[in-house]
Amino acid sequence: MSVDVLLGLQWGDEGKGKIVDYLAPQYNIVARFQGGPNAGHTLEFDNVKYVLHQVPSGIFRPQIKNIIGNGVVFDPVLFQEEIQGLIQLGVDPFQNLYISKKAHLILPSHKLLDAAQEKSKGNRKIGSTLKGIGPTYQDKIGRSGIRLGEMLNSEFRNKIDSIIKIHNIQLQNLGDKPVSGQSIEEFFQALAFLKKFYISDTEILINSEIDKGSSVLCEGAQGSMLDVDFGSYPFVTSSNTTVAGVCSGLGIPPTKIKKVIGVFKAYCTRVGSGPFPTELFDKTGDILRSKGNEFGATTGRPRRCGWLDLPALKYACVINGVNKLHMMKADVLSEFDEIKIATGYKTKEGEIASQLIYNIENTLDKPVYSDFAGWAFKDGDTKFTELPATFVDYINFIEENLDIPIEIISIGPRREETIIKPAVDLG
Repeated sequence: MSVDVLLGLQWGDEGKGKIVDYLAPQYNIVARFQGGPNAGHTLEFDNVKYVLHQVPSGIFRPQIKNIIGNGVVFDPVLFQEEIQGLIQLGVDPFQNLYISKKAHLILPSHKLLDAAQEKSKGNRKIGSTLKGIGPTYQDKIGRSGIRLGEMLNSEFRNKIDSIIKIHNIQLQNLGDKPVSGQSIEEFFQALAFLKKFYISDTEILINSEIDKGSSVLCEGAQGSMLDVDFGSYPFVTSSNTTVAGVCSGLGIPPTKIKKVIGVFKAYCTRVGSGPFPTELFDKTGDILRSKGNEFGATTGRPRRCGWLDLPALKYACVINGVNKLHMMKADVLSEFDEIKIATGYKTKEGEIASQLIYNIENTLDKPVYSDFAGWAFKDGDTKFTELPATFVDYINFIEENLDIPIEIISIGPRREETIIKPAVDLG
């Protein structure tokens, strides 16, 4: 039996989808534990690019059970579109996909509220994906949300109508139009489609499988620096993106978790507003964005780009208890003459901070960098021993500062562009 967790260590978009797909054959179950259709997990194989939003990234392996846990907020309309896209690609998702009865539903009015609330913030807007995530979690915490399992209740339609009436009043107060009847009917049509799937008590299912010896990979969405408690609040998502979200979002006891795999890019990106200490506003940032195709898989928005932030990465490793690291997009840094890593921050008082500080937006002046010679990958590099010495120096520096081994290095989007690094004792 093994329960491992794979999550992002930065501001999301780290490349988690590729790694889940790559590791999936080692597991019996892949389970999403938080977030919703604001996720965009990109996979590329057989010369086809796939983007998953709510469906776990193990869906392309028919022998694997895929679970959408209770911690996920669920949009049935977007789910139906996603499933239809998978079917067109030859995937049969009806046999190996299970959805929690306790997952909260994203209503059409939640998406309108998301846009209206974001607009009302003006210059302090969060940078929401406008998928209704925040308002749905608000209703969940306010104990007025509607869970997927309630669609079997005879009073379900009345409950939906009642909460939409409340949402329409809120929309009116924000100066926006009420939800349309057409979008409500589309919502109910999507719910009818949803009944073709296993709507389950997934917390019972997953614990039963663990007791039988099944191995589970818990798939996180967004990134640790967007966690509602430990991220750069208020510029965060509305869920716990850290390892704690596994227990509340799937019903797995913490004593069952064995390995925590942290995924990070060889540089940093961020979408939306909020502090980003190493952000580059020059030609280098533009090159990173272009070479890395740094545009949101969900929104299409250009991502902000910058050098690797070691204090932020160390912070994310600490709060998650990370014991394995996977580096993504190392190929994007190929052919730069010089590469930098932020090792600390200069505060506005002139002091040097080596750790992530509360309220960094108002406290920090500029990062303190260490410089590294660049490298150039060759076509066909498939072994760690074939990689440039300057890149190995970059890897070694990160490992030594975090005291955590890097296990996998991705040098491209396809499955085969993945290098397993030989184990090294860092002690």
